[in-house]
Parts: sequence; C-alpha cells; structure tokens
Amino acid sequence: MAKAVLLLLALLPFSSSLALNQDFCVADLPRGDTPAGYPCKPQTDVTADDFYYRGLGTTGPTINPFSIGLSSAFIRHPLLFVIEGTVSAGFISSLTNKVFTKTLYKGDLMAFPQGLLHFQYNLGNDTAVALSSYSSANPGLMILDFALFANDLPSDVVSKVTVLDELEVRKLKALFGGSG
Repeated sequence: MAKAVLLLLALLPFSSSLALNQDFCVADLPRGDTPAGYPCKPQTDVTADDFYYRGLGTTGPTINPFSIGLSSAFIRHPLLFVIEGTVSAGFISSLTNKVFTKTLYKGDLMAFPQGLLHFQYNLGNDTAVALSSYSSANPGLMILDFALFANDLPSDVVSKVTVLDELEVRKLKALFGGSG
C-alpha cells in the first residue's frame, strides 16, 4: 500500500490540465524574462498588431552564415497567410468580447488564438488567395450560423440562449434547414 501511495505522489507533479485560464498571453518583452518565461501583457494593452507579421512579404536582412535551415518560431495556433489580394481578418476574445481586426495584404501573416471565434473575408474587388494552417489534423471548424440554426434543438431553447425571439429563430431554422 505504501508503494502505491508513493507512486501516486511521485506522479502528481507530472499531471497537468490543458484548460486555458485566459484567451491568450502576449509576452510583455520590456518587463524582462523570468524563470517562468515572459510575463503576459495586460489584456487592455493587447492590440491586433500583436498577432500580425508583415515580414514574410518583404525582403529583409538574414544572418545565416552556415546556411542552416532553422526557425525559432514555434506557432501552435491557427494561421492565415495572404498570398494575393486584401483580406480583413480578426478574432473575438471570450473574456471581454473585444474584437481584434487587421487588414492583411500580400505576404502578411496573422495568428489566431486557439479556440476563439475568428473570421476573414476579402476586402478588395479582385480575388484574394490565402493559406490557412491549423494546430491539429482536426481544426474543429464550426460555422456559428449552422451550429445554431441547422439543428433539431427546439426553437424556444435557441431563443433563450440568444437574443433572438422565437419567431426569428424559426425563420432562421427554415433558412438553414433546421427543425424544432
């Protein structure tokens, strides 16, 4: 019995939870590195520019005397890279419902915090082409309109969890092929 308790206690430090306690953590570089890494910027100081990178679309100085293909960017979040055109992209934080939006041009890259509602659409009159990269083989795509209105959840329940009245919910369910 003592061995089982000792084994259990030895394994406790290695257990962890993948639950997020905040939407995102943007490193506050001026505050300096700590043993736990860089502290997070206050959410009120975070802007869309913190999730945006223009450097892939422009030439810049590179220092690689040994011609080694190394990258220090380990991004584990969904990404959008604009190949052609002009795209508006953004996401909505879950804590404050603040919208972070940015206009992206050819060569621009934007990272989206995992699990947050995000969007992108063509701003120009010409075709826009972009590549999306996801953090797993199953990106978990869920289109909100279909999730709410193309189902068999009773309309009165949908009405209670949204700001829509039941008549409007029934109209939207008819439009999206839902029932109930």
